[in-house]
Amino acid sequence: MGYKFAAVNEFSEPRSRDEMDAWLNENEIIEIECLISDLTGVPRGKIIPRSKFTHDNNMRMPQSVISATVTGNWPDDAIMDQYIAEIDKDMFLVPDVSTVRKVPWTSESVAQVIHDCHFEDGTPVDYAPRNLLKKIIKLYADKGWEAVLAPEVEFYLVDKNIDPDIPLRLPIGRSGRAETARQHYSIDAVNEFDALFNDLYSYCEAMNLDLDTLIHEVGAGQMEVNFLHGNPLKLADKVFYFKRALREVALKHDMYATFMAKPMEWEPGSAMHLHQSVLDKKTGKNIFSNSDGSPSKEFYWYIGGLQKFVPSATAFFAPYVNSYRRLSRFTSAPINVKWGVDNRTVGFRIPSSNADNRRVENRVIGSDANPYVACAVSLACGYLGLINQIEPSSEELGNAYDSVCDLPESLNEAVRALDECPELEELLGMRFCGIYKAVKLTEYAEFTQVISSWEREHLLLHV
Repeated sequence: MGYKFAAVNEFSEPRSRDEMDAWLNENEIIEIECLISDLTGVPRGKIIPRSKFTHDNNMRMPQSVISATVTGNWPDDAIMDQYIAEIDKDMFLVPDVSTVRKVPWTSESVAQVIHDCHFEDGTPVDYAPRNLLKKIIKLYADKGWEAVLAPEVEFYLVDKNIDPDIPLRLPIGRSGRAETARQHYSIDAVNEFDALFNDLYSYCEAMNLDLDTLIHEVGAGQMEVNFLHGNPLKLADKVFYFKRALREVALKHDMYATFMAKPMEWEPGSAMHLHQSVLDKKTGKNIFSNSDGSPSKEFYWYIGGLQKFVPSATAFFAPYVNSYRRLSRFTSAPINVKWGVDNRTVGFRIPSSNADNRRVENRVIGSDANPYVACAVSLACGYLGLINQIEPSSEELGNAYDSVCDLPESLNEAVRALDECPELEELLGMRFCGIYKAVKLTEYAEFTQVISSWEREHLLLHV
């Protein structure tokens, strides 16, 4: 992808409530979707008339909303009472004016605005994903650094499927046929869905999402979009918005778009590769490079932090049972924490570049991860490497797919691994980690109650 860390281009956006009001009036907005992200990345919130969206708006939601599982349940009351008030008090939603965007798929003039969550005393809700990312960004700023990210998000287009017991099928393209083979980087395979992608780019342009490139990935029906690099919070907001837009445009074209990590049995999984670099705020220089262009000690310390802490943080990067179907041997996903230059078999790839563009690509993260959480935790791992001056292993020059698995191999194992890393838990926040672990263990317990088709096929009459 075209990648330049020297300057970050941001689109013009409202900087105050007055400017946002002017934008809403100019665009004749009649209704506003007030959004937050829960721990799973699901958009939650309220829809209100434009006339009710005022400067003294006092919008509230229950504190427990953030901690809902992906199935819409909550962890055991006894566990949650440790972290959230037993009476489930309100939290207060404050709009981030810079995030106001049109909702381009509606027939009426509707806007969407991402909100931040605060307690009654005005302090940020520390287990809200967006607030976690803000916290980690501030840690960098306090050291005189500016983190820079660029996500690459993979997804599948699939035929509509209303019966979860039936495996997913590939959608029909303009030729009248579904893909029958993998079409890595095929332009013609992308063009099979020209109408869908034309609408997608129109939606993304209306929402100022700054997409860079679109490609066909390895899997049949699998695509990838790259985002222009920039501020981590803004990029997480864009991925959050992009997932909404893609699902909507897919429905418009009578198909589904899925960010499941491993939606189909014989196809590769979907990742959210995250390119990361750090600038010196005073000079604007990339701290991963020395003045002579060679890799800096900070560059190696950052890699060392990822290597040490990502195994303990895997539950954030692979948040569901399905995620570990992707993080398995021979699925085109890394199962290791090795690093190497232009080596796609390692967990942490260093793309070939010049000194200004030197960066680390975290390839462990699944497309199903919450973008706020994934960005925050990956940056946190690198930060701990910088602060503790953690030296990495030697560079991997060979095929790391054949190496020993360094990562947890199930959601249950991943949550337990986080228990064993108090340094990371302390940095992220004990309440955030406690609630997150409770949510994930609840989801895992729910999954274990489901009897699969494999069990019925092989055990029903044979044991």
